[in-house]
Amino acid sequence: MNGLIRPADRGDLTRINEIYNSYIVGRHTSFDIEPWTPEERAEWYAKYVEPSRYHLLVIEVVGLVMGFASSSPFRDKAAYDTSVETTILLDERILGRGFGRPLLEALLEQITDGSLHRAYALIALPNEPSVRLHAAAGYRTVGVMDEVGHKLDGYHSVQLMERAL
Repeated sequence: MNGLIRPADRGDLTRINEIYNSYIVGRHTSFDIEPWTPEERAEWYAKYVEPSRYHLLVIEVVGLVMGFASSSPFRDKAAYDTSVETTILLDERILGRGFGRPLLEALLEQITDGSLHRAYALIALPNEPSVRLHAAAGYRTVGVMDEVGHKLDGYHSVQLMERAL
């Protein structure tokens, strides 16, 4: 793996948005239907500006941001505050080339500071590579929500995976 993993900054938002929007329009793995605008992405980014308990990392390959990983609130209710949802997305050009695992592991290192109890990944199925990636990083399957989302002319289930922090 020849990639530089670092905290994201405001200058990365265009590439993050390009990567994310490619999943919205071309894949079932994001349940968003409409691409995000630059303004929406800037508003989203605000929760990662220091000081923050949430983290956003990018991976650069040959100087270009080719993926990102983030932690975010798991749910809005206060009792969930010690849990986070983790997300990882890679540019399609580097899928399956060994960049995902170090990026996810770097994110997990950031969130294991003692203030959080659990990390959750919600994986739209089918997506065996993502399930394998999360299992290799210590996540375990705790359930499947059957046909919970409808996108690209079909219903998709979501596998819920959990990792103790």
